[in-house]
Amino acid sequence: MIAYLTRKDMDLDKYNTCVRSAWNSRIYAFSWYLDIVADNWDLLVLDDYKAVMPLPWRSKYFIKYIYPPCWTQQLGVFGAEIVSEELLREFVKAIPKKFKKVTLQCNAGNPILKKATKKHNYILNLNRSVLEIYEGFNKNRKRTLKKENDALLEKEVSPKEFIEFYEAYVQKPVLSKNHWKALQQLLDRNHTDLHIWGTREKGVLSAVMVWVKDAKRLTYLIPCATTSGKKKGMPSFLVFELIKAFANTDLILDFEGSMISGVASFYRSFGAEKEVYSFYQEKRL
Repeated sequence: MIAYLTRKDMDLDKYNTCVRSAWNSRIYAFSWYLDIVADNWDLLVLDDYKAVMPLPWRSKYFIKYIYPPCWTQQLGVFGAEIVSEELLREFVKAIPKKFKKVTLQCNAGNPILKKATKKHNYILNLNRSVLEIYEGFNKNRKRTLKKENDALLEKEVSPKEFIEFYEAYVQKPVLSKNHWKALQQLLDRNHTDLHIWGTREKGVLSAVMVWVKDAKRLTYLIPCATTSGKKKGMPSFLVFELIKAFANTDLILDFEGSMISGVASFYRSFGAEKEVYSFYQEKRL
């Protein structure tokens, strides 16, 4: 039986255990993450937390609707067993009628529902040696990594310095107020699974990246670089350092996209493989 629970009524220990043990687990589904990025969120739960579907929602003009929060690429249904199309449909059908519009970005472990749009993500399995992974890079990526530079890797860039850097090189108006607020709160949360790495040249930051670790994935959440840093290949350098740190593990490097050809090409250049997830919308007005 699928039950609907509000945020205050759910058992967080059971919920997070379900997400953590799910074969299709994603960092976005953990309660600490959703509490930051979602305006509100409730839950659909199968039996005694056998499978769960978080429901981020907000209200506009007194109309409630389900939406994908910023900084979350894939939610949907999570469970220890493979999610069938029938079960996914049952979960969607169980979404309370008070939500007049439903927008879901279901994880790649969920079936593609009819009328859903396919979206692309790129992932790299790290269960090989650094050399084996490097051999899968394309010629351009190898050439970039061979460039001489005097950059130093820093693994503890402060949230304050990252925000200042991001404001300077990714103009603030590019982000909505909700995106900006959630980003600041994510960094201020200082969670042990969230990391900020950067490169410094003569003491000055030239590139940074925020990445998040869970039991199954490293999620490449937010990259940013100066124009000079891009030309010198600093984003490639940072990604390669992350790969080197976790090669020969069962982890997957999740690049978080992209449908933009140039960005997708960058991710593929590391030997990353395409992963398909879905975008589903339903109006109930």
